[in-house]
Amino acid sequence: MAHKHPEEAVFREFLIAVLLHNEAVADRLGLQPVDVAAAILLETRGPLPVGTISEELGLPSASTTRLIDRLEKAGYVRRVRGERDRRTVTVELVEGGLDDYDAACESSRRHLDAIALHYGPEQVPLLLDMFTRVAGAYRSATKELRQDET
Repeated sequence: MAHKHPEEAVFREFLIAVLLHNEAVADRLGLQPVDVAAAILLETRGPLPVGTISEELGLPSASTTRLIDRLEKAGYVRRVRGERDRRTVTVELVEGGLDDYDAACESSRRHLDAIALHYGPEQVPLLLDMFTRVAGAYRSATKELRQDET
């Protein structure tokens, strides 16, 4: 069945490409796709409490614990206990921990750099705004889906 809106088909093709790329990167690193998402989250936001990672990824705490175990075992992150309250645990990237990730993304970076040549500097704010809004829309939709599960 064909879509009524061609732009929807384009966007769905974009999503498929991103999802498959993330899965291929995860396979290359011996991780789960959600593990890669967690590592990227830590790279962009810095060290995070376990609860924040759980909330941001929409995972139950037990699943988040297993995810952190996998990343720690693979040498990407470490747990850091709070100095004042030893019960609080923050997760941080290990120095050089994402070197393998960066290497796995080298080809995508090269292809994306080539695309950037098609856009002028005046278009960058619009594109970044769109990505920010799309990410927010998907985060909201994901929260709604997760709430429906409970």
